Amino acid sequence: MEAGLGSRRCVGGVAYGEHMGEIDAAPRDDELFGFMRDFRRFVEVALQRFGDDESDGESLRQAVSGHLGIGARGLPVVSEVVPPHRVVDADIALAALAGEDPGARIVGVAGDMRHHMTFGDLLQVGGPWGGGVRVGQVDYAQLPTGPGPEDRRQVVSSGVHLFHLDGTPVVVRVQGVAPQYGREDALVEVVAPERSVAEAVIDRVRALMDERSVLRGQIITFASDPYGRGMAGITFVERPSLSAEDVVLPDGVLDRIRAHVVGIGEQREHLRVHGQHLKRGVLLYGAPGTGKTHTVRHLLSSTPGTTAVLLSGGSLEHIHSAAKVARAHQPAIVVLEDCDLIAEDRSFAIGPQPLLFEVLDTLDGLDADADVAFLLTTNRVADLEIALAQRPGRVDLAVEIPLPDEVGRLALYRLYAAQLFTEDALAAAAARSEGTPASFAKELVRRAVLHAALAGTAPSDEHLAAALDQLLSDSEVLTRSLLGVAGDAGWSGEEGGFDEGGPGERGPGGPDERGEPGAGSAMLGPGPVPRPGRMPGVYRGGRGVGWFAYAPRAGGRPRA
Repeated sequence: MEAGLGSRRCVGGVAYGEHMGEIDAAPRDDELFGFMRDFRRFVEVALQRFGDDESDGESLRQAVSGHLGIGARGLPVVSEVVPPHRVVDADIALAALAGEDPGARIVGVAGDMRHHMTFGDLLQVGGPWGGGVRVGQVDYAQLPTGPGPEDRRQVVSSGVHLFHLDGTPVVVRVQGVAPQYGREDALVEVVAPERSVAEAVIDRVRALMDERSVLRGQIITFASDPYGRGMAGITFVERPSLSAEDVVLPDGVLDRIRAHVVGIGEQREHLRVHGQHLKRGVLLYGAPGTGKTHTVRHLLSSTPGTTAVLLSGGSLEHIHSAAKVARAHQPAIVVLEDCDLIAEDRSFAIGPQPLLFEVLDTLDGLDADADVAFLLTTNRVADLEIALAQRPGRVDLAVEIPLPDEVGRLALYRLYAAQLFTEDALAAAAARSEGTPASFAKELVRRAVLHAALAGTAPSDEHLAAALDQLLSDSEVLTRSLLGVAGDAGWSGEEGGFDEGGPGERGPGGPDERGEPGAGSAMLGPGPVPRPGRMPGVYRGGRGVGWFAYAPRAGGRPRA
């Protein structure tokens, strides 16, 4: 029955008023439900017959439910967070598991929702006729697997694996790292007919990630993301090739270090049989440029197949991740360079204690039988000693890498010069360059070769002498300081001290030619030239971290 305009009309047993939404309070339920079923069928047929290309194909929920043989909507999802440096390992592990099933396949997720929704949410989306999320393309990304340009792997960054494991159907969804969508870590989500099966899949993935990791036996560094709070990933480093003959140290020093780092690893089984611990910490300390990093490079060269993690400065905030890598991929070496820079730095630590204490606590957290060596280097051992004294037992061996004596300097010149100059010229240079570190010797030889190249001739003894004259000149005071030459920066010989100067020497706080205290830095105004080999106004000691301005008072001592 249908009445005219202004009256009521009845459609499917439901009476509507003149205005939309005015429904009789007592419609007949059977006719109403019948109409709704017919309308649903109408929509299904319309979508199948006239739907656009985006609606064609299999829905994600249909694909998952069909593979599992059970409705996927009510199944639990077991997930595992994967840090950026383990994404390749996770891809290798999943490929190995899926490879056990000849019928395995991988599908993608269509639409932008794949970037923002969990697997459980994707399985819930959609209407009653099949779901709004369709099966789409698989997303891939190229990630490094080693230091070489060809060491790369194509990994799944967005996709769904469908395979059988031990006869049981499982589905694994992978989401890669995507900082642009707020995802700092990758995510592996597993759905199976039983939750215990999904948990077993995660356990298998973890085991295979460690067993087949691309990190094992590699040298890596961690990097922070400058645009976010997370980790940008890792960088693979080529293993250096540096023999013992390339390391110039006093007699016995390198042997002591090698015995503790390399020797313990070579005798690990013998030590374990006798109940001795393998974890060790070695501290290399000394002035800048004396060869601490060079020694570390030799140790890395001497331990092929050993996993190594290099951290320095701010990247030390990743010490916990580095310790996990070392623990999982033994034997391992963790190098912590310039630890004094974070001796009092609380900016990266969670809580009141400095980051260095976090580092030392991590050292203590590894099992005693872990074949892991921690190598710490510092230019300011006094600062580090305070922290180490409050955390005893983390370092088993402390070795000074001293400035080379004349014999050592001659050996360094021979090493870097590679027979470019005569023995007499090298000996003369070694005698004139007292108090200079290995970095000075390396720069001296390079300058001599550069002088020869600019002159268009082969390197000769004259070029070496000219380069040495230049580096020892007053115009190169700051250069020598930056190369680690002690005494070239107003250093008084005491920690925290300035060069106090003397009569006629306008140093920071030292008296001027009239016997009056200097007013701050001599570089602020005219005055007599400082003593040769001294640069006034530069403070080198103390335990502060960072840059600061300071106008010294009379007496040349910084205020407490």
